[in-house]
Amino acid sequence: MRRGLVLFLIGLLLIVGFLLRSVFTLLTLLIEDCAADAIHRAEIPAPNSPLIDTRPQLIPKIIHQTYINESIPRPWKEAQQTCLDLHEDYEYKLWTDDMSREFIKTEYPWFLDTFDNYGQPIQRADSIRYFVLAHYGGVYIDLDDGCNRRLDPLLSYPAWVRRTHPTGISNDAMGSTPQHPFFLRVIDSLQAYDQNWHLPYITVMYSTGPLFLSVIWKQYMASGSNVGDDIRGGRVRILMQEEYNRHVWSFFKVIKGSSWHGKDAKLIFWMGSHWVLLTALGFATAGVLGVGLWWVYGRILLLGQRRNTTLGQQGRMIWGLVRRPSQQKEHAYELVREHTV
Repeated sequence: MRRGLVLFLIGLLLIVGFLLRSVFTLLTLLIEDCAADAIHRAEIPAPNSPLIDTRPQLIPKIIHQTYINESIPRPWKEAQQTCLDLHEDYEYKLWTDDMSREFIKTEYPWFLDTFDNYGQPIQRADSIRYFVLAHYGGVYIDLDDGCNRRLDPLLSYPAWVRRTHPTGISNDAMGSTPQHPFFLRVIDSLQAYDQNWHLPYITVMYSTGPLFLSVIWKQYMASGSNVGDDIRGGRVRILMQEEYNRHVWSFFKVIKGSSWHGKDAKLIFWMGSHWVLLTALGFATAGVLGVGLWWVYGRILLLGQRRNTTLGQQGRMIWGLVRRPSQQKEHAYELVREHTV
């Protein structure tokens, strides 16, 4: 019994270890505050400050955006125009569906099949932004993000992304030098994460969206590559929520426009807002399953012992029946011998 208990516990620990290893990166995201790489407000010059001109420019002055075609809806058109008006000296690239596919076909043909076979159009819109940043460098901005001030201070970092709620980073505003190692890692990881999770929102988020980007970012930091602030540096800085869009001096202003979100997104948003409760329930469920498995294991052992006991009794009964005729023959032989004498 003691040996069986040890084997059961070892097996249970192996299963728990495997499950924890599978979701370890996701679990670490729950406690990630991005503080180590945050872009602090104290290091950002005020709008129109002469200090802006003293900062090095690492990221090229290119703004990338994506849409189905060039007919952008009016609310997003207004947001787009705010960025164009503030950045007349920047190159502007609007990546339509046709342009995006042609770019992938020409520059990254190894990815074309994956690009074409994505089940959701937003997955192509997600992936193309990583490729153009890795290829050209510059700043990517979602069409529902309007510009609140010039982005020049953000060009002083080799790469940056923004913090999102409740945890991790988002892909709606990002900047990078060409061939930055983080975005090279991102585009190299896309095919491995191309999985169908049956819920559209989960599939998008974990194959090309912010959750995918957050997981790759955590792996990138764990690899030791997140170092260096110069033009060849691999560090990725984090634009925090305050600097993103919460003040008059923040860089962006958001116009609602997440049209790809489905009904399953409501469930995911609720889960994101109650992750502590869900984590506790997960551990409680694991505990209940562990106790249940132990009970099942104990029942199996008990049934095995009863079966062995029953088989032993049946064996003794059969042995007794086998021995009884021979004993009778022996007894008869004794009687005959006594009579003869």
